[in-house]
Amino acid sequence: MSSPMQGRCLCGAVHYRIEGPFRRFMLCHCSRCRHATGSSHASNLFCKPDQLQWLSGAEQVQRFKLQEAERFGRSFCRTCGAPVPFVSEDGTYVNVPAGSLDDAPGILPQARIFCASRAVWDDASMDAVPCFDAYPVDIS
Repeated sequence: MSSPMQGRCLCGAVHYRIEGPFRRFMLCHCSRCRHATGSSHASNLFCKPDQLQWLSGAEQVQRFKLQEAERFGRSFCRTCGAPVPFVSEDGTYVNVPAGSLDDAPGILPQARIFCASRAVWDDASMDAVPCFDAYPVDIS
């Protein structure tokens, strides 16, 4: 069993802990995940509900369920809007936004899903794009 991992929202109002290993890690390129994250994909870790413990701010967690979607939903902090773990409606799994973790998840992405919906600007050859450790001096 892996060490406990902790995570939080952007403003720090919501803190949580995950006990035990994640079952899977997927990068989702569907249009819903792109719109929900404002990015090229969602980075979703999955675990069982009994692995999640809210440490603080559980009352700040707002749940959103897209009615026409069988599985899409998200939870976020009411104060800052940052994504936090989402417990499925049927209670069978928890979707943990990988970027909300303070610790390394102990697992690498296992699959990219809904790739046919991938953003046209999301190129698999990101190594060709310049990389900086901070804001570049000149971004023009």
